[in-house]
Amino acid sequence: MKLAKFIGSALVALTISAPAIAQQSPGGQPDQVAQLAQMVGLSEEQQTEIRGIIDDMQGEIGELRQDARSLQEDLQEQIKPDYDESAIRDNAAKLGDVTGEIAALSALMQAKVDAVFTQEQRDELDRRMKQMQQQMQQQRQMMQPQGQQ
Repeated sequence: MKLAKFIGSALVALTISAPAIAQQSPGGQPDQVAQLAQMVGLSEEQQTEIRGIIDDMQGEIGELRQDARSLQEDLQEQIKPDYDESAIRDNAAKLGDVTGEIAALSALMQAKVDAVFTQEQRDELDRRMKQMQQQMQQQRQMMQPQGQQ
């Protein structure tokens, strides 16, 4: 099942969803877990467990993202007439390792969150994500000039 992909998409979609349904966390950002709870009916225990998973993994993912930004900057600095191919390849390899680890940790986080849901909640999330994808597709089609549809 493509549920892990949907969960990841749901978490991303929740960050850009309409603020009208968003509860605000202390930082003024929409509370993604509260939005997810509203979408699929999470219990308080499930919300607490999901928050713990996210909190545990976000720190490490955040550090890796900062490492990736730094490596990207290093790569950009290497683009010059007197370039050092070895340095470029070393930085690119490190960047690949870091982005691979970010992808792995993100997938693990999604899998851990998925394990918290009941089957009914998974089904509801799947239904909602398909609905959101259809809406986004319709919006894209409406934005295309008439001759390109």
